[in-house]
Order: sequence, then C-alpha cells, then structure tokens
Amino acid sequence: MESAAMSQIGLAGLAVMGQNLALNIAEKGFPISVYNRTTSKVDETLDRAHREGQLPLFGQYTPKDFVLSIKKPRSIIILVKAGAPVDQTIAALSAYMEPGDTIIDGGNEWYENTERRMVDASASGLLYLGMGVSGGEDGARHGPSLMPGGAHRAYLNIHHILEKVAAQVDDGPCVTYIGEGGSGNFVKMVHNGIEYGDMQLISEAYDVLKNAGGLGNEELAEIFGEWNRGELESFLIEITSDIFRVEDEETGNGHLVDKILDKTGMKGTGKWTVQQAAELSIAAPTIAASLDSRYMSGLKEEREEAAEIFKKEGLKEEINNVSAVDKKRLIDDVRQALYASKICSYAQGMNLLRAKSMEKGWGLNLGELARIWKGGCIIRAVFLDRIKQAYQRNPGLANLLVDPEFAREMVQRQAAWRRVVGLAIQKGISVPGMSASLQYFDTYRRGRLPANLVQAQRDYFGAHTYERIDRPGSYHTEWSKLARKARV
Repeated sequence: MESAAMSQIGLAGLAVMGQNLALNIAEKGFPISVYNRTTSKVDETLDRAHREGQLPLFGQYTPKDFVLSIKKPRSIIILVKAGAPVDQTIAALSAYMEPGDTIIDGGNEWYENTERRMVDASASGLLYLGMGVSGGEDGARHGPSLMPGGAHRAYLNIHHILEKVAAQVDDGPCVTYIGEGGSGNFVKMVHNGIEYGDMQLISEAYDVLKNAGGLGNEELAEIFGEWNRGELESFLIEITSDIFRVEDEETGNGHLVDKILDKTGMKGTGKWTVQQAAELSIAAPTIAASLDSRYMSGLKEEREEAAEIFKKEGLKEEINNVSAVDKKRLIDDVRQALYASKICSYAQGMNLLRAKSMEKGWGLNLGELARIWKGGCIIRAVFLDRIKQAYQRNPGLANLLVDPEFAREMVQRQAAWRRVVGLAIQKGISVPGMSASLQYFDTYRRGRLPANLVQAQRDYFGAHTYERIDRPGSYHTEWSKLARKARV
C-alpha cells in the first residue's frame, strides 16, 4: 500500500471553499487527495476536476484510504465548519496519521480552539497550523490570501504549495508565515472585522448619495466604477459598482438591490473582533459601529413600527429633500469621507493585531500582513500597499493615522468628511461608521481631552485618586467638603 502514496497533499471537507481550494491546488500541478464524509461531494469534485482539465485530483472514500494515499510527511488541510466538526474530523484522520504529519485547519476558527488542538496534536507527534483563508469561492479557486499560523516546521513542509496557490501580487504571493499559536486565525478574524467596517462605510456612502443626493442606481454604478479607478480601488468598491447594475429578473422591473430585505446576516468573526478589542483595551469604534448596525438591521419589524410611531408624533422626513444639494460636490465629498473613514478602520485593526501580538509574543509583522491582503482577500485594496510602506518606514508606528503620508491625507480630507457627516446628521441619515471614524480621528488628534473631569468624578465618588499635569504623584481630594466651603 505504501508505494501507492502519490498525492503531495490532502484536503478533507468539500463544501464550496474546500472544493475550490482543492481544484486550485491540483491546477497548480500538485497531485491532491480529497475526502468528504458525504461521498457524493467526492464524486462531484472528481467530476469538476475532470471537466476543468483532467486535474491530478484523487477521490478517497474512507479516512484510512485518504490518509494513506498521501506522501510522507503528510500535510492535510481540513475545511469543515468551525467547532465540533473540526474535532470530529481530526479524530477520524489522526487515527491513521504518524508523527511528523501535519493538520492544517483552513476554517474561521476561534484562535484559542486552534491552540488547544495544537497541544493535543503534539501529544501524538503531529504538527498543526490554523490557516485563515480569504477570498470567497472565487479566491479559493483562483488565488486566495492565506494566513497560516502555528508550527513553523509545518509551514516549511507546505510553503512551496501555498506560495503557488495564493493570489499573486507585484511583490510576491499573498501568503506568509504569520507566527506561533493561533495567530493565523486571529489575523483572519481581524481581517473580517476590518471587512465589516469597510462594508458598513460603503453602505453609508450609498445611503447618503441615494437619500441626500437623490442619485439612482445607474448613476451609483458609474460613480463606484469611477472610484474604483482611483485611490479607493478595491474589491468591495468594484463589486458594489456591479451590484447597482443588476436588474431584477424575478419581476423584470427595476434593480435587484432595491428588492433585497435590509437585514444583515453574520457568522461571528466581527463580534469576536470587537470582544477582543475590549479585552485588550483597544478602541475599535468603526468596527464596533458596523457590528451594532448589523444587530439593528435585524430589528426590521421594530424599525418599521418605530417609523410609524415617530411619523404620528410629527417627525418630518428630511431625507427626500434633495433640491438644494450640489450633486457633484456631494459625490466628491463622500469619496473623501469614505477614504478617510476606511483608513481609521484599518488603523484600528492594525492596533488590535499589534496589541495581541505583544500579549502573546507572536511577533506579527504588520507591513507583511498588509502586503498579503493586497490580493485574493475580501479587503484587498490599492492603499494596502501604502499601509505596507508606512510600516516599512516605521515598524514602531504608533497609529496608521500619524504616518506622515496618511496624516497629510486625513488633514486634506477632513473638511469634506465633516460636511458629509454633518449633512447626514442634519437629514437624519444614520452614518454610525463614518461618524465613529471621525470621532476616533478627533479624539486621537487632540492633545487634551475632557477626561480630567471624568477622573475628578471618579475621585469624588470612589476616592480613585488622580494625577496632576504639573507635578508627579497620585492625589485625592475631599471634593464635597471643599465644594461646600466654596458655596458659602
């Protein structure tokens, strides 16, 4: 049986992502064995491999045959639902694996689960990687962004495959060894948090242009298409332009985007990002605002009832009064506001990664993370190259906003940004992401905040003490006694 081991790698779990990643690996010339508990998925994948160019992909129908069909030291990617299914798959496969073999979990897993599995795997001499995979089904098939973290030796065993399979950009493949432990999963989680922020900000830009500017879908498609040829060039801007062009085939009447229910789904990575930011005392208001917006979108029935109640109470809708708006200027202002807001979202994500890296000793390279996000992934964008350069110029950069290039851009765009947020607030259009970004910028750039008053209050009711700006040490004041004296 040994001599029959032909495949260079294995992949278990043939749902959309697994199937596409397996075909990508085979197409790059690496013979691959595939396995799925539901055997029809194996047949379906084999059929696709045949149709897409007789690719070197081999179907296996039992865990034992699957494991034994792979050359040693074996590397097996699993792409199944996070949580218990991962543990079940590991148990089924590791029964036939040997010391030195590697398990690579490519799912969106909570990083601590990965660290627990690493410990379990090493007890049997197995190596383990938790690998973030971004790019959706198209990325998986034609070149994703890959974020593998865990055993460095395991990475060295398969990096030649990953480098061919990942998206390719001008400065190399969109994969790098992320770091120890669950760092690969953590980085993918933050990527998804930034993605939440990005999508929210784009939806707010749409809301303002549509409801404060009176723009129709055809115009919006053109505007986003134009933005995608400038500084905002990115995957999400590109697909947004496409979305506005699609007509509704069901009714043959109008555009599909207008017929879609305004309730957002979510898988949980955005929530984890906000929880981690809170745990690490890192402000991530743009990402948090996008999460809150998803929660509130879920209250569809309540929102419709609320709209009626406030209407009855005499609230006049300002939204459709667009006659006085200078469209051309509004479009340009929104472009600038979107760009400035996005930079804040990425800055928050990077600060979160750095804080976690310091806590865990992962040694994350922020510039390199920006580089591997330049292609393949959902947040891929032209300005990631500039984020990479900012961290190359200054690896100890406190915040992306104070990099000289980005600082200049924020200053140039702030007037437009304030006009957009101000107009939206005036008209009652909610822009939680853009305003959270602006508040983040305005708080961070001020040398003095009203936190002195909060400290005084804390000391007044809880004797928490305070520091002074003009001399060292901690102080406590009998505030009520002194205030009584002052009143007399």
